[in-house]
Amino acid sequence: MELHQIIKRILITEKSNIDREEANKYHFEVDRRANKVEIVNAVEKLFKVKVTEVRVINVLGKRKRMGRIMGQKNSWKKAVVTLAKGSRIEVAEGV
Repeated sequence: MELHQIIKRILITEKSNIDREEANKYHFEVDRRANKVEIVNAVEKLFKVKVTEVRVINVLGKRKRMGRIMGQKNSWKKAVVTLAKGSRIEVAEGV
């Protein structure tokens, strides 16, 4: 898998902003087939930073109802990446 296929996007939420400011943790939506080693390599090469820890969460899609029809949103995978002290991802700063 290529690096741009592994990291889909940076997640910008209230919780991710607090984690980024207090603990230098960044949240990413990643490919469902990616493992921790691939995520570490992708983040280090794409953003030129040093990664110390990766935690991975499989997020189940929510069930939604439209009239009589029940549907479900897609499930996805989230990675919480902790960077070494002094490392920052400039794309996510100031958002």
